[in-house]
Amino acid sequence: MNIPFDIVKGKGPVIYSPIRTADDVAQVREFVPEESVPYVGEALTILREEVKSDAAVLGFVGAPFTLASYVVEGGSSKHFTKIKRLAFSQPQVLHSLLQKFTNSMAQYIKYQADNGAQAVQIFDSWATELSPVDFEEFSLPYLKQIVDSVKKTHPDLPLILYASGSGGLVERLPSTGVDVVSLDWTVDMAEGRRRLGSDVAVQGNVDPGVLFGSKEFITDRINDTVRKAGSSKHILNLGHGIVVGTPEENVAHFFEVAKGIRY
Repeated sequence: MNIPFDIVKGKGPVIYSPIRTADDVAQVREFVPEESVPYVGEALTILREEVKSDAAVLGFVGAPFTLASYVVEGGSSKHFTKIKRLAFSQPQVLHSLLQKFTNSMAQYIKYQADNGAQAVQIFDSWATELSPVDFEEFSLPYLKQIVDSVKKTHPDLPLILYASGSGGLVERLPSTGVDVVSLDWTVDMAEGRRRLGSDVAVQGNVDPGVLFGSKEFITDRINDTVRKAGSSKHILNLGHGIVVGTPEENVAHFFEVAKGIRY
């Protein structure tokens, strides 16, 4: 997209020339996955052929506000002051950038689906740094656009939305139109279920830290989560990624218990 970046050990993504003006946004190109990341399509195709119908192949993309946060801040951030300054002093500049990311990510989801992804998860990791009223301006409309665009061409492709720390926004997430809302572990699964309503499926939400406990403890937490989620429309998962140093045998135990559950 004409935004040079690198992944630096211990720091994550680093954007060398942050996007902060209308001129900067004008230099951003929309993403053409066939040209920029053909290897993603190749990898998905190979993976799909190898796993056949034994497992689902998932794709994933970043959401517009989260991608914008990285490129405006210049990388990861603690307080998100730079993107909030842009949002609250020059909102039209941020909206222009968000629109480019929206168009690009809609195309990227379709590209992944066309090459073997059977479901795609959208990560809006930093949208929960916004107040609800600002989420409704700078994140929600763009997520809706992506879902609407994808559903026109791929109506049967399940779309999952994950936003860490989304407890204050839970009721707003289904209005994006996604098929599944993924909850992190800070939301009680039973309460999250009630707040989301019955039309949307839920994913999650065992605390990744639970995998440092005993196998009995892990089993108890899995069963508690499944019981609270109810007997339909639930994808058992962790509430976030696996933490570095997690014992691999405990991850294996998570899967063994999960596969053994019957309603």
